Amino acid sequence: QVQLQESGPGLVRPSQTLSLTCTVSGGSITANYYYYGWIRQPPGKGLEWIAYITNTGVTHYSPSLKRRTFISRDTAKNQLTLQLASVTPEDTGVYYCASTDGTSTPAAPTLIHEYVHWGQGTQVTVSS
Repeated sequence: QVQLQESGPGLVRPSQTLSLTCTVSGGSITANYYYYGWIRQPPGKGLEWIAYITNTGVTHYSPSLKRRTFISRDTAKNQLTLQLASVTPEDTGVYYCASTDGTSTPAAPTLIHEYVHWGQGTQVTVSS
């Protein structure tokens, strides 16, 4: 079973770039049909999908965050990364990486319910 673990700084200053890493174990990030997503949850609000990267490295971003977001992967380390530029306090929240189930190409990978394997999440606070 795929396991995911997020890591990164808990505190980021406004206007800086947030960088998070997701380490994947239990399977290769290049395995067929797996999509990996970044998702966040601001305090008191629901889950928000940020972006995904496919097993072949194709990326897709939320239109509302696209201008500030970049995701990538390191296949040698089996890791994914998220960079979010020019952060503000509104970017505060718990950030998750998650994967689809890998049984087939997901029908709607921008939707939260497609992601069945989740990391525990990492708290990010944007504050001066």
